[in-house]
Amino acid sequence: MPEKLFRVALREALREEMERDERVFLIGEDIGVFGGSYRVTEGLLDQFGPLRVVDTPIAEEVIVGSAIGAAMTGLRPVVEIMTINFSLLAYDQVVQNAAKIRYMFGGKVSVPLVVRLPGGAGHQLSSQHSHSFEVLYAMIPGLLTVAPTTPEDAKGLLKAAIRTDNPVMFLESMSLYNTRGEVPDGDYTTPIGKAAVRRRGGDLTIIGVSRQAVLAGLAAQRLEEEDVDAEVIDLRSLRPVDWPTLVESVHRTNRCLIVEEGWTSYGVGAELAAGISQRAFDDLDAPISRLGGAEVPMPYNRELERAAIPSVDDIVREALRLVGKRAAAAV
Repeated sequence: MPEKLFRVALREALREEMERDERVFLIGEDIGVFGGSYRVTEGLLDQFGPLRVVDTPIAEEVIVGSAIGAAMTGLRPVVEIMTINFSLLAYDQVVQNAAKIRYMFGGKVSVPLVVRLPGGAGHQLSSQHSHSFEVLYAMIPGLLTVAPTTPEDAKGLLKAAIRTDNPVMFLESMSLYNTRGEVPDGDYTTPIGKAAVRRRGGDLTIIGVSRQAVLAGLAAQRLEEEDVDAEVIDLRSLRPVDWPTLVESVHRTNRCLIVEEGWTSYGVGAELAAGISQRAFDDLDAPISRLGGAEVPMPYNRELERAAIPSVDDIVREALRLVGKRAAAAV
C-alpha cells in the first residue's frame, strides 16, 4: 500500500465522498481560497466550486447552526472548526440541536453532519488553541465521537462518518497531520465503534486516546528493553466505546494503563477506568492507572507545554510502576 500523509488521507476522503455523493459539501473558515488552516482542503475549491466548498465568516455558532439546518433538509455537510477550542462557541448548537433533533422528531428527521475538530498541544499556540476537549463531546448522547491516529483510519473513519445519518464529532490531533502511513487503494471505510489493537502483549494493556495511542506504541517498544510485554489499544471511537475489545485485553493482561492528553479529572480515562472496573474487576491484579494532561491552562512556554502533556517517558515510567518494575526503570 502507498504511504501518505495524515492530512492527505483526510483530503482524499473528502474528495472521494464529494465525488460519490453530490449532497456532501464543506463549510468553515478559510477552507476554500486559503486551502484550510492545516491544508486539508487544499485544491477542493477549484474542483468543486464555492457552492460545495463554502468559506464562512468567523462565526462558529452560525457555521454549525447552518450546517445542522442543511443536514435536516437532506444535505451532508462537513464542518471544519479551526481548533476544537473554538467549537465551544458552537457548543449550544451541537448539544441542543445536532445531538437531540433525531430523538425529538421521533426519528423522522436525521442530522447527517460531520464536525472536524483539530486539537491538542505541542505547537506553542497557548491555552485558547491547544486543549483536548474530547470528553465534552463523548459525554453527549446522540453524538458519535471518533479520533483516528493513522492515515488509514483518518481516511476510513472520515468516509464512514460522512455516510452515517447521525452527527459525528471527528477529532484530529494537529500533531498527526504530518505523520505518514499506509493507506489502502480503493474505496473502504473504518467501522465507527471499534477499537484497534495495535500491538499484542501479555503484561499490561495500554489504552491510548487520540495521539496518545501513537505515543503508547512507542512506549511499548521501549518497554521491551525492560522485559515488559505491553498490549497497545488505539481507542479510535470514544462514543460508542468498544468495551468487548478493552475487556478482553484486560482479561488476558490483568493490568491497565489509560493515557490521554486531556485532563484526567472527569476525563475520557475516568469513564474508561470506571467501565473496565465494572466489567472486569475480578481480572485486575492492580488498580487501573491513568495518565493525562496537567490540570492547568495550556502554557505557551515550550518547556512548560511539553511538561503539561504525557510523553513516551511518562508512559514508560507509569507502565513499569504498574507491573512492579520501578527499580528497573531507575537503573
